[in-house]
Amino acid sequence: MPASILEEVGHLLGAALTRNTTTRLSCPSCGSAHVAQVLGDNGGISYVCTACGHSWS
Repeated sequence: MPASILEEVGHLLGAALTRNTTTRLSCPSCGSAHVAQVLGDNGGISYVCTACGHSWS
C-alpha cells in the first residue's frame, strides 16, 4: 500500500499513460492520431480520421 496519496496518484498516472500509448490508433492514410471509433452499418466497429476523413474497419 502506498505511503501517501501522492504515491497512489503517481501509480495511477503511470498506468494511464501506459494504457493510452498502447491503445492509440493512427490513420492508415495520413498517420494522424485524431481517430474516432464509430458504429458500423451491421453493428461492427469502424474508425474515421477526423483530420482527413478516411474511414476503415
